[in-house]
Amino acid sequence: MRKALVPVDGSAPAHRAVRHVAALAAMYPSLEAVLLNVQPEVDDWEVRRVLKKEEVEAMEESRGGDTLQHARELLKGAGVRCKPVVEIGPPAETIVRVASEQGCDGIVMGTRGLGAVSGMLLGSVSSRVLHLSDLPITLLK
Repeated sequence: MRKALVPVDGSAPAHRAVRHVAALAAMYPSLEAVLLNVQPEVDDWEVRRVLKKEEVEAMEESRGGDTLQHARELLKGAGVRCKPVVEIGPPAETIVRVASEQGCDGIVMGTRGLGAVSGMLLGSVSSRVLHLSDLPITLLK
């Protein structure tokens, strides 16, 4: 793997995925990482009534950047080149699209994130990414 997409949502499994990429980089020094945070679209009419679409998107991108900060520091400390990306949209579809757009040859992600559904062995986002992507996927618990 030369370039890995790592979706980061602040969950423990996502953090383990970032640590895994840092460990892989020790064996493959040319490994690059694309850190992706996907924010949901805000469709709440009360929020839309008060804020413009651009203001809502700016808030979501700022929140996503904050979520990526710890992962960026961890990879930087391990000497891994990384590119932070914040997108707004449906998580699984966005992960697969960004991996393709960024020229990634693999996805490294946690099995479960911070979604509302918990207690499942394999989260709905990771399961959907498995079905949508043609890339090799490494899942970490």
